[in-house]
Amino acid sequence: MEFIDYYKLLELDKSASAAEIKKAYRKLARKYHPDLNPNDKAAQAKFQQINEANEVLSDPEKRKKYDQYGKDWKHADQFEEARKQQSGSGGYAGGFNTGRGQSYSGNFDDDTFSDFFEQMFGGGARSRGSARGAHFKGQDFNAELQLKLSEVYKSHKRTLTVNGKNIRLTIPAGVENGQTIRIKGHGGPGIQGGPKGDLLITFIILNDTSFRREKENLYSTQEIDLTTAILGGEIETKSFDGKLKLKVKPGTQNGTKVRLKGKGFPKYKKHELHGDLFVTYQVKIPEDLTSRQKELFQELQKTGL
Repeated sequence: MEFIDYYKLLELDKSASAAEIKKAYRKLARKYHPDLNPNDKAAQAKFQQINEANEVLSDPEKRKKYDQYGKDWKHADQFEEARKQQSGSGGYAGGFNTGRGQSYSGNFDDDTFSDFFEQMFGGGARSRGSARGAHFKGQDFNAELQLKLSEVYKSHKRTLTVNGKNIRLTIPAGVENGQTIRIKGHGGPGIQGGPKGDLLITFIILNDTSFRREKENLYSTQEIDLTTAILGGEIETKSFDGKLKLKVKPGTQNGTKVRLKGKGFPKYKKHELHGDLFVTYQVKIPEDLTSRQKELFQELQKTGL
């Protein structure tokens, strides 16, 4: 199997930081996403490789194994265990005996290293460290799904296209920005009959509303006129799914916050439960007063109000 340089694929140096890897992945994933390249087999293959590269390089432990073992990084744990066993049984310290009159120790070049793993795992090696017949789970795929905040107020179904396959899934109400869910069995094929990998979907939630969201609570600002703030009254304000009437107490100060229980966002996987809505009053100072209105305010000023 041809070796794919994940760093080169993401157009990065080996010294790239986690933030640089994330940025490069998002840029290329958008460029080669199947939804933007329908019926383009090359773009779909590239998209799959980009996901695979990100899945490895964004995980510190996997990245460490990849940097050390190259394309055979998935078998790193078995190799290390085999080397320990061989060393402990009088074999080649720091190396491995294949049982075919060949031994490996020290540094490996790519061809020798791959030949070693082929003999160790795929060629029926008979040594104690051999993992003959071992089954390995396939590669996990990573994908991003952008949704509007208004779309995740209620649970709904969505069809995704991943590597040319349509996946029908339910988006739970209340899912949060940056949250990742796992769809089992929709990743890469297993190795030597092992199970398929999983699909990990990270949600990017774009706020298309006037509300600010913090988990299941919502926050909004509502203007009230000066006379209502002073004398009190009834106003209408927006909730996420409609309108509400509120009673304003006389003498309400600018910046006063009221809490409306159960009028917030649904809780994740508990859509029957909602957070609260917090409304902050912003008292509007009148402009362009008429002469009569100015006189009335002047009279009020004389009373010491």
